[in-house]
Amino acid sequence: MKFFFCVIGMVMIIEGLPYFAFPGKMKEMVQMMISLENEKLRKFGLVLMIAGLSIVYLAMDGL
Repeated sequence: MKFFFCVIGMVMIIEGLPYFAFPGKMKEMVQMMISLENEKLRKFGLVLMIAGLSIVYLAMDGL
């Protein structure tokens, strides 16, 4: 359970970093995302999930 909370904390740090470092650019990106079709956002999310799963698999397998 300790590892799980460490992972959640790291994800929150990584997710929050762009908003802290580049707040103006993040506002522009959110506006751009609003104009995208749902299907394009869904595909982008799928690609990110597959990439994340691949990274976890490689990391746990020992590279």
